[in-house]
Amino acid sequence: MFRYFPTNYVWNLSVCLAMEMGAKIGEVVEMCEPLMEASKQPDAAGTQAFRETWAKMADKLCELAAEDEERGRLLSAGEKYNRAATYYLTCERLQAHGAPGRAALYQRFQEVFQRGVLLSKENCERVEIPYEGKVISGLYVRAESVEGCQPALVQLNGLDSTKEMKYRVGMPAWLAKRGVASLIIDQPGTGEALRLHDLKARYDAEHWGSVVYEWLAARDDIDSARIGCEGVSLGGYYCPRVVAMEPRYACGVVWGANHDWRDVQKRRLEKEGSFPVPHYWEHVRWVWGGNDIEEFMQIAENVHLDGVVERIKVPFLVTHGEKDSQIPLKWAHRTYEQLVNSPNRELKIFTEREGGIQHSSFDNSINAGHYIADWVAEVLGGRVA
Repeated sequence: MFRYFPTNYVWNLSVCLAMEMGAKIGEVVEMCEPLMEASKQPDAAGTQAFRETWAKMADKLCELAAEDEERGRLLSAGEKYNRAATYYLTCERLQAHGAPGRAALYQRFQEVFQRGVLLSKENCERVEIPYEGKVISGLYVRAESVEGCQPALVQLNGLDSTKEMKYRVGMPAWLAKRGVASLIIDQPGTGEALRLHDLKARYDAEHWGSVVYEWLAARDDIDSARIGCEGVSLGGYYCPRVVAMEPRYACGVVWGANHDWRDVQKRRLEKEGSFPVPHYWEHVRWVWGGNDIEEFMQIAENVHLDGVVERIKVPFLVTHGEKDSQIPLKWAHRTYEQLVNSPNRELKIFTEREGGIQHSSFDNSINAGHYIADWVAEVLGGRVA
């Protein structure tokens, strides 16, 4: 794991995620050099300082991109907008709910991300799925070189990730080369669903998981019998729940098992395990609801997979980093052990040999991600060569 800040796991996590999304080391150093003292400060002061240097770099890249556009150099402009969007998102993610300017920063990120995708001519289409009188937004990536209907993988966020983060890390592109389409969504409790529509997370994830399946299955370019589901981090809870309760999904994958999230919260109250974001207890109450920690903990009591995983009757892959600092490895074994009715279950622990040993392989996603992509392609009838 790249540790720029010796005492701040949350900031190191953010830097690693940005680099996985395409951040450049020279720009990372320029943004982080002024922050060493701030990294030791309380969340409110520290995250404001982080925002200032990262947003400043993003602003500069947008200025440079605009100059490229004026000269007709649209591909160069698109690349700069893409990195700028990553930097805007990275610092937005660290801000407290309701922090002054956070909403505007997120809106700026959205605009720049879409501009970068457009000018770069990427295989990425924004889509909206009607839900509860609002929408679940997504990014749709088509499979490459496939005749007829395509298999597809629905990809779910964790507690604090967004569809754009998952898109930039690379799984949709890796799958597209293997003949598998992707639908990466901001499910309730994440991304746009939370920020723009106030759609809270819910333990019965099949409520929206079935809606997403039906929307995707109705497309004339998708094979409804070959739609799988993957979840990262807290998606390691959502995905098994969705696949167990919505049997039309053809397979499931967790990138970081999250079998008993209620227990993780109890341990965090006792100061065990690393937090993924600053302002943690504020953040989880924003995502799930609850006027105080006691009410939130009552909600969290439902967020576990005991008695759920046994209902899965399709192929399922459980992956986990050997030295996960957030979710104990034992929960990956628990999920695997309870997959007693899956006709093809597999447990893959990523070790130092192949990399990706940290939480959901954020420290080094490439080998772990390709392992998952190969498994999905084999199960859904894509290709691995």
